[in-house]
Amino acid sequence: MQYKQREATRVAAEGPGIDPMHQFKVEPLFGHHLTLGGYDISFTNSALFMVIVLGVLWAFMLGGMKRQLVPGRWQAAVEGMTGFISNMMDTNIGPKGRKFTPYVFSLFMFILFANLIGLVPLGIVPGWHPFTVTSHITLTAVLAFFSFAIVILVGFAKHGLHFFSLFVPHGTPWYIAILVAPIEFMSFLVRPFSLGLRLFVAMTAGHILLDVFASFVVQGLNSGGPMGWVVSLLSFIMIIGVSALELLVSAIQAYVFALLTSLYLNDAINLH
Repeated sequence: MQYKQREATRVAAEGPGIDPMHQFKVEPLFGHHLTLGGYDISFTNSALFMVIVLGVLWAFMLGGMKRQLVPGRWQAAVEGMTGFISNMMDTNIGPKGRKFTPYVFSLFMFILFANLIGLVPLGIVPGWHPFTVTSHITLTAVLAFFSFAIVILVGFAKHGLHFFSLFVPHGTPWYIAILVAPIEFMSFLVRPFSLGLRLFVAMTAGHILLDVFASFVVQGLNSGGPMGWVVSLLSFIMIIGVSALELLVSAIQAYVFALLTSLYLNDAINLH
């Protein structure tokens, strides 16, 4: 009851418009916080959608691993995904990168499914709201720093201290290397931040844009008159266009994340 009262107060304070940032708020399910030893261990909407993403991904992979002689559409889709990532790893790294294919494939598929599930129009069902877990920097940063940690571990495991030669291009004179090495080192350290930030910004911006146009539709209908209907219609058309663009962006961002991870692994494996 207290949770419903707080929601009613929030809606009243916001007015008839739609708060585009409310969709990113991490909240415990059913509005109840669960603490243990002074720590909040509540099962949140973010955790719920991560479980949903993993469940859908597991079902997708399980349904496509039938190994039929004549593959059906489902099996062909799974084999197409695995072949796509395998080819990308062979192209960017070579045979030495095949051992990292399962990791990059898992990374690509998780991000792709998380992006797409966040676009499911659950908002048409009262009391439901989609949550895009990749729209939070906390998740994208963890994925980026985990990939970066693997790159560093692989680099030092294979090359030892010679891994530092990555920051000095081959054949560079020593007097130029003094200037180039710090720049290359800083560029290397920026990689995980740009990797996580790129995905976070792309997904957040698209969802904010969808909510803004949705508020235009609602406000146009509430205002009445021919101009309000025109604004609502145009805004609805924009929602369709932005939704189609977001589907494309969801796939592109998953691909870019996997591609850059493979390129960074190539630097660690095939030291240049």
